[in-house]
Amino acid sequence: MQTMYAHIAGEFRELTLPPVHEEVLPGLPWGAFDELMTPAYWRGQAWQHTESGTFCDFRLGRTLQEEVAACLLGGWGMPAELALAAYSRVREKDMLRAGTTAQELEEVLSEPFTFHGRARKYRFIRQKAKYLSGCLQRLHSFTPPDDDIVFRDQLNELPGIGLKTASWIVRNLRPQSEVAILDIHILRVGQHLGLFPEEWQPETHYRKLEARFIAFARAIDVSAATLDGLMWDHMRQLSVIMRKVQVQAAEQLDLFGNAH
Repeated sequence: MQTMYAHIAGEFRELTLPPVHEEVLPGLPWGAFDELMTPAYWRGQAWQHTESGTFCDFRLGRTLQEEVAACLLGGWGMPAELALAAYSRVREKDMLRAGTTAQELEEVLSEPFTFHGRARKYRFIRQKAKYLSGCLQRLHSFTPPDDDIVFRDQLNELPGIGLKTASWIVRNLRPQSEVAILDIHILRVGQHLGLFPEEWQPETHYRKLEARFIAFARAIDVSAATLDGLMWDHMRQLSVIMRKVQVQAAEQLDLFGNAH
């Protein structure tokens, strides 16, 4: 066995984990909790965050319409701060209701956003405005089913809502649901663990990837929502660090080359 200690809420606590070489799933050993990216590492990180009360509230909106808008305006190729700014703008202008036209949304999203003293433009304006207008119209008479997977699949039928975005919406509204938001960060972790075959891609194997992710979350006794959020946050931060390291390394090489 291995024991992890942590200082949480003013007191020392401990978590007992299986031995390093014991398998959490066939062919996948637990590994050490202090080794980056192992199953034991993710179990330990999730334990600390759960005990601390983080990664438990994922909501971005107050209603289904707002949640759909927040997730639809974000996603692939869109910086989180810009997506949230766009969502906040259309919400504050009371545009998240049936009857709002794509043209109205396009005009509002076309106005630049200011971050750190400089103007930035929202991307894919016409496409996202069209999708959001269509979603708002169809959600007007939509009643979410109790079954989380059925809910996700029905959201997947809305304009511009793929399985990943639909899963994101369901996870945010229902943190105990067993769906997975399979973005590039989660895929990289899964491939590193050997959980996801490298030839499996979300476009064609989403449900198979999701099933493997859910099985892994259950095996390490962590909710799928918590594990998904935790992995995404860790990998996003690690990506930022690695980019900085690469830039610094390139600058040092330039200096070295110029010196000679």
